[in-house]
Amino acid sequence: MKKVRIGAGSGYAGDRIEPAIELLEKGNIDYLVFEALAERTIARENLDKLKDSSKGFNPLLEERMMRSLPIAKKKGIPIITNMGAANPESAGELICKIGEKLGLNNLKIAVIIGDDVMETINGYNTNLLETDEPLHTIEDKIESANAYLGADIIAKALTLGPDVVITGRVGDPSLFLAPMMHALNWSYDDYDKIGQGSVIGHLMECAGQITGGYFADPGYKDVPNLERLGFPICEVYEDGKAFITKVEASGGTVTTATCKEQMLYEIHDPSEYITPDCVVDFTNVTFKEVAKDKVEVIGGRAKPRTSTYKVSIGYRNGFIGEGQMSYGGPGAVSRAKLAGDIVKKRLSLRNVRTNHLQVDYIGIASLHQEASDWLENEPYEVRLRVAGITPQYDDAVKIGQEVETLLTNGPYGGAGDFKSVREIIAVLSILLPRDMVKTDIVIKELN
Repeated sequence: MKKVRIGAGSGYAGDRIEPAIELLEKGNIDYLVFEALAERTIARENLDKLKDSSKGFNPLLEERMMRSLPIAKKKGIPIITNMGAANPESAGELICKIGEKLGLNNLKIAVIIGDDVMETINGYNTNLLETDEPLHTIEDKIESANAYLGADIIAKALTLGPDVVITGRVGDPSLFLAPMMHALNWSYDDYDKIGQGSVIGHLMECAGQITGGYFADPGYKDVPNLERLGFPICEVYEDGKAFITKVEASGGTVTTATCKEQMLYEIHDPSEYITPDCVVDFTNVTFKEVAKDKVEVIGGRAKPRTSTYKVSIGYRNGFIGEGQMSYGGPGAVSRAKLAGDIVKKRLSLRNVRTNHLQVDYIGIASLHQEASDWLENEPYEVRLRVAGITPQYDDAVKIGQEVETLLTNGPYGGAGDFKSVREIIAVLSILLPRDMVKTDIVIKELN
């Protein structure tokens, strides 16, 4: 029976490179997937593209390709990645230049285009999913609009025999489903298999999370050798039978528990998880440990895909101004709270306009509400953080300035000051009919 082994070389934009090299060298894989794109990262890359039309792809693209491409090319392992982000064509051109620098011959890059629907949505009458407000209420602030493409166009690109398939915005599970479809001759309308493949893709998409990263909790869920965490491999057969494993002797672990936690990650309705390829049903998925670090995945199902693509809209939404200061020693918390109160009053005196202002005491009240026992066990140190969202850049600057002035104008003992201002590219979503999204494959070659 035919089978395919796919390695997850990254789970987010800034992930490690060593586990991907380990997969190429020791994983006996047929494909390597670099998943490196999220809503906030594609918004960030769109900002880079606005500043320089040749940019807009993942900042680690060059490093990852320099390290992985020679091995992948030698072993005949195609690389599939969404590191093209906001500018997959420029990313494809860069990979060709990298191939030339490395002395690689007969390099073929398949670039997936069509997810950029900025022109398509111009004047389009629909409501935003999150707010139910009309799209036109933010149209003057929109900087990007990217549809989540599916596995079909990637699978089509794989029929052309590329060394690298590079995309912009696609569904994360689709990056893994596509090589299953191609290698195992799955029909795009066979929803038993497409559903199972999408479950596997969801399990794989965050790389090290399923091998023990983001799972470890010392004393409760101990994971060995996290400093050498191995990334996952899925082994999938043409009948849909599938396993999650990793390179033998690599760090981390693959168990039914790690698989269950990852399956629940970012799932809203487990009976109707909508992807570009199908509507996945996780409710009958079970896991069976068949060997050390090898877990069988059973029961993925799906219903037909929807008639629309989800589109991620990136728009300018003001600025975040931030300032931080540390206080230590007896009375550190009281001094930090006095400092925070001073900053709030100073910003009011200076007529700084904020849509939202937040004062955090890191270690006491930043992630959760204020801990109830700090008065009995007052910490020896605390870090003040003041951050505000403002429509104007100048007002955002003043927030950090006021925290900095605490060095000499606030309670004693403040140190380690920090300030920053960054522009906000916020993200909202719409649905767009599939026939309005036109995809294509652009081939770039190095002979």
